[in-house]
Amino acid sequence: MALLAPVGGVLASDANSLIWWGWVGRHLPLIGSALVQHLVLTGTALGLGLVISLPLALLARRYRWTQAPILTASGLLYTVPSLALFFLLGPFTGYASRTTAVIALTSYTLLILIRNVVAGLDGVPAEVIEAARGMGYAPLRLLLTVELPLALPAIVAGIRIATVTTIGLVNVAAIIGQPGLGALITDGLRRSFPTPLMVGAILAIALAVLADLLIAGAQRLLTPWRPR
Repeated sequence: MALLAPVGGVLASDANSLIWWGWVGRHLPLIGSALVQHLVLTGTALGLGLVISLPLALLARRYRWTQAPILTASGLLYTVPSLALFFLLGPFTGYASRTTAVIALTSYTLLILIRNVVAGLDGVPAEVIEAARGMGYAPLRLLLTVELPLALPAIVAGIRIATVTTIGLVNVAAIIGQPGLGALITDGLRRSFPTPLMVGAILAIALAVLADLLIAGAQRLLTPWRPR
């Protein structure tokens, strides 16, 4: 499609509008596929982030001398710009591969999740832990039935931040050819065509808000003892 004229009204019915509803209607399968791919990348990165972060957080809490190195390493990963990280991973995992995108996205969740898990566990009252030990709770049972449930609000807060952050970063993965809502945004920028750009941006924002609300709702269900 050729470069388009300056953007017109939001509700206009031609290619010069911010959202050309005719284009949207004809490309609903494309938009739906981009949304699903965005969710898959986000979910994969968050799932791997949790699998990696929880053991590291437990290690950092159990052996305090490891906490500083773990947080420093995850903090360094968090500070690397996404484009630079894609480039650094490229020679090993492919410059335009799904693996590169997943590794990069996962690395950005680690600092947030590890720090919040450690903070949540540190926030469990010492008298509660001592009472559970006095009742004969073994370390694993103590962790699973007392410490983690009480630390859940801080852990969920980290998951909420990591989720919203990852949803935004998945858009950047479109630069290395990964599907998702970012592909719509980059396509709109490349062709100076506002409709796919606006659709991708609006859906990404809506997805982040909806995910945050759903996780917050899940926290309420999992922690019924907390005041509303």
